[in-house]
Amino acid sequence: MYWAVLIISGVFEAVWAIALGMSDGLSKLVPSIVFFAGLLVSMGGLAYAMKEIPIGTAYAIWVGIGAALAVIYSMATGQEAFSVLKMVFILGLVGCVIGLKAVSH
Repeated sequence: MYWAVLIISGVFEAVWAIALGMSDGLSKLVPSIVFFAGLLVSMGGLAYAMKEIPIGTAYAIWVGIGAALAVIYSMATGQEAFSVLKMVFILGLVGCVIGLKAVSH
Protein backbone atom coordinates (compact mmCIF):
# COMPACT_ATOMS: atom_id res chain seq x y z
CA MET A 1 0.00 0.00 0.00
CA TYR A 2 2.80 2.44 0.87
CA TRP A 3 4.50 1.86 -2.48
CA ALA A 4 1.28 2.45 -4.42
CA VAL A 5 0.70 5.70 -2.54
CA LEU A 6 4.28 6.77 -3.23
CA ILE A 7 3.91 6.12 -6.96
CA ILE A 8 0.61 8.01 -7.11
CA SER A 9 2.10 10.91 -5.16
CA GLY A 10 5.02 10.96 -7.62
CA VAL A 11 2.52 11.34 -10.46
CA PHE A 12 0.89 14.22 -8.60
CA GLU A 13 4.33 15.79 -8.16
CA ALA A 14 4.46 16.07 -11.94
CA VAL A 15 0.90 17.43 -11.96
CA TRP A 16 1.69 20.29 -9.61
CA ALA A 17 4.98 21.09 -11.36
CA ILE A 18 3.26 21.26 -14.75
CA ALA A 19 0.37 23.30 -13.32
CA LEU A 20 2.84 25.72 -11.74
CA GLY A 21 4.43 26.24 -15.15
CA MET A 22 1.01 26.90 -16.68
CA SER A 23 -0.17 29.24 -13.91
CA ASP A 24 1.95 32.21 -15.03
CA GLY A 25 3.26 32.91 -11.54
CA LEU A 26 0.05 31.70 -9.87
CA SER A 27 -1.89 34.45 -11.64
CA LYS A 28 -4.20 32.09 -13.57
CA LEU A 29 -6.98 30.65 -11.43
CA VAL A 30 -7.49 27.12 -12.79
CA PRO A 31 -3.80 26.13 -13.05
CA SER A 32 -3.23 27.65 -9.60
CA ILE A 33 -6.03 25.52 -8.12
CA VAL A 34 -4.61 22.42 -9.83
CA PHE A 35 -1.17 23.35 -8.49
CA PHE A 36 -2.34 23.61 -4.88
CA ALA A 37 -4.53 20.49 -5.08
CA GLY A 38 -1.72 18.49 -6.70
CA LEU A 39 0.76 19.78 -4.14
CA LEU A 40 -1.50 18.73 -1.27
CA VAL A 41 -2.08 15.22 -2.66
CA SER A 42 1.57 14.79 -3.61
CA MET A 43 3.05 15.92 -0.30
CA GLY A 44 0.40 14.08 1.70
CA GLY A 45 1.13 10.87 -0.18
CA LEU A 46 4.87 11.31 0.26
CA ALA A 47 4.44 11.89 3.99
CA TYR A 48 2.23 8.79 4.28
CA ALA A 49 4.67 6.62 2.32
CA MET A 50 7.55 7.76 4.54
CA LYS A 51 5.88 6.00 7.46
CA GLU A 52 7.12 2.72 5.99
CA ILE A 53 9.63 3.57 3.25
CA PRO A 54 13.01 5.11 4.21
CA ILE A 55 13.15 8.87 3.60
CA GLY A 56 16.00 8.83 1.07
CA THR A 57 14.45 6.06 -1.00
CA ALA A 58 10.94 7.54 -0.86
CA TYR A 59 12.11 11.01 -1.80
CA ALA A 60 14.33 9.82 -4.66
CA ILE A 61 11.53 7.73 -6.14
CA TRP A 62 8.98 10.53 -5.71
CA VAL A 63 11.25 13.07 -7.41
CA GLY A 64 12.27 10.61 -10.13
CA ILE A 65 8.69 9.82 -11.10
CA GLY A 66 7.71 13.49 -11.07
CA ALA A 67 10.74 14.65 -13.02
CA ALA A 68 10.43 11.94 -15.67
CA LEU A 69 6.72 12.61 -16.21
CA ALA A 70 7.20 16.39 -16.30
CA VAL A 71 9.89 16.12 -18.98
CA ILE A 72 7.87 13.61 -21.02
CA TYR A 73 4.81 15.89 -20.83
CA SER A 74 6.87 18.92 -21.84
CA MET A 75 8.32 17.12 -24.85
CA ALA A 76 4.92 15.67 -25.85
CA THR A 77 3.28 19.10 -25.80
CA GLY A 78 6.13 20.86 -27.61
CA GLN A 79 7.14 22.99 -24.63
CA GLU A 80 10.53 21.31 -24.69
CA ALA A 81 12.43 19.91 -27.64
CA PHE A 82 12.45 16.13 -28.03
CA SER A 83 15.85 14.48 -27.89
CA VAL A 84 16.92 10.87 -28.03
CA LEU A 85 19.49 11.62 -25.34
CA LYS A 86 16.78 13.05 -23.06
CA MET A 87 14.80 9.85 -23.50
CA VAL A 88 17.88 7.76 -22.73
CA PHE A 89 18.45 9.71 -19.53
CA ILE A 90 14.77 9.50 -18.56
CA LEU A 91 14.94 5.73 -19.05
CA GLY A 92 18.04 5.72 -16.86
CA LEU A 93 16.14 7.66 -14.22
CA VAL A 94 13.24 5.21 -14.39
CA GLY A 95 15.71 2.34 -14.16
CA CYS A 96 17.20 3.87 -11.02
CA VAL A 97 13.74 4.26 -9.49
CA ILE A 98 12.99 0.60 -10.21
CA GLY A 99 16.37 -0.33 -8.77
CA LEU A 100 15.67 1.55 -5.55
CA LYS A 101 12.37 -0.27 -5.21
CA ALA A 102 14.04 -3.60 -5.90
CA VAL A 103 16.69 -3.19 -3.18
CA SER A 104 14.35 -1.73 -0.54
CA HIS A 105 13.29 -3.95 2.31
